Amino acid sequence: MKVDELRVLEGDELSGRLKTARRELYELRFKHAVGQLENSSEIKKVRHNIARIMTVLSERELGIIPMLEPPPAVGEAPAAKPKRPARKEFVDEEEVQADAGEPQPPVEAVAAEPATEPEPAAKPKRGRKAKSEQES
Repeated sequence: MKVDELRVLEGDELSGRLKTARRELYELRFKHAVGQLENSSEIKKVRHNIARIMTVLSERELGIIPMLEPPPAVGEAPAAKPKRPARKEFVDEEEVQADAGEPQPPVEAVAAEPATEPEPAAKPKRGRKAKSEQES
């Protein structure tokens, strides 16, 4: 089950699938506890499916992604995708103003102020005392 397949479903159908998936997970856990489950990876697959369904439901609740249109039937032409807007190119404002003949506003000079914080004193390295400093 893919997320795109889930996004085209109605809300009530999604909730129905969520209930059946949770029921299936319950039954798989029960079989696992009894020792009748042959393939334990099925539990993981069902858990992932539940997470996918819950993700689509929460996206709709939050309005993150609108409902997608169902895929076209066999033989129908697919709907045209909306085009992305073209990328904006970098435009230098000064060049645009110079080309337009408009006067450029004066640039205020800002003096760099020296740092007022004194640098912290270096800590002495911890190490062995020289033999002359050691007590006997």
